Amino acid sequence: MPPLDLGLIGAAHIHTPNFIKRILARDDVRVKAVWDHDAARAERRAAELGAAAVATPEAIWEDAGIPAVIICSETDRHEPLVLAAAAAGKHLFVEKPLGLGHADAARMADAIDAAGVIFQTGYFMRGQPVHQFLREQIRLGNFGQITRVRHSNCHSGSLGRWFDTEWLWMTDLVQAGVGAFGDLGTHSLDILMWLMGDVARVTATMDTAVANYGPTDEFGEGLMVFANGVVGTLAAGWVDVQNPVTALVSGTEGHAYVCEDKVYFKSSRVEGADGKTPWADLPAAWPHAFELFLDAVTGGATDRLVTAQEAAARSTVMEAMYAAARDMAWVTLD
Repeated sequence: MPPLDLGLIGAAHIHTPNFIKRILARDDVRVKAVWDHDAARAERRAAELGAAAVATPEAIWEDAGIPAVIICSETDRHEPLVLAAAAAGKHLFVEKPLGLGHADAARMADAIDAAGVIFQTGYFMRGQPVHQFLREQIRLGNFGQITRVRHSNCHSGSLGRWFDTEWLWMTDLVQAGVGAFGDLGTHSLDILMWLMGDVARVTATMDTAVANYGPTDEFGEGLMVFANGVVGTLAAGWVDVQNPVTALVSGTEGHAYVCEDKVYFKSSRVEGADGKTPWADLPAAWPHAFELFLDAVTGGATDRLVTAQEAAARSTVMEAMYAAARDMAWVTLD
């Protein structure tokens, strides 16, 4: 059976080179055509993939031999591309975040659902063993009444000036919609909402540290109250030299935290869970979120994919956090 043909729509995102490597490592998919508003970038990525660079995205929408597309454009270009892809019946991988905020993300999610196509975005942390473990212990009730949760996703990207070349757009609030807090924090937000459900209200603060990218935020902290009453905190930034403790769940009968990818778990309901040594019995890691998409469009399961409505909800909450930081207030989610 020949490989499934894909279209690459936009190659702006910093994860594009990794996705290209993953595609080239497989024999069941290949990229047939590449489009980007930057023709030189399209030509370069097409050459790497052994694909054709096309002059317009319509060349891909109209090609019945391309059933699925990967959208790695600048975030402010997502909506017209996603709506056109959905209208053309193309399965969609859209790099995170889905939208700049609630309005565009909701329109995209509704269009994707109406089209009935496969959707995925880049929330790869769900498949990590530590997060699967926390979700299962929550499901089993082994924390008792959960009172608070925390997640942190930080690196030194601004300190190291990682975005200075072709990734500079990711530091532009117009094109990216967010700075460091939203860029990395959307992953933490996805995990927190995956564990706890809908968010009722939020507040946040964010700022610059070394201001290597002008006024764009380089770090921040968010506070949220979930619909179930649990209090959540979220940390994200580009100016951290280390981020060892990434997750915490605390309840009336149990507690867990993740340090250096090891889970320390204490629960009165679980034999041996004394919290003193790393918990050894963790589930196997899922394939990367991008691999899950490629598996799905080639006939595999879809149950581990992020839904379009979930992706839109993360954009909604993140937009509310930026509004809360700007106004120094709490923002209630409808």
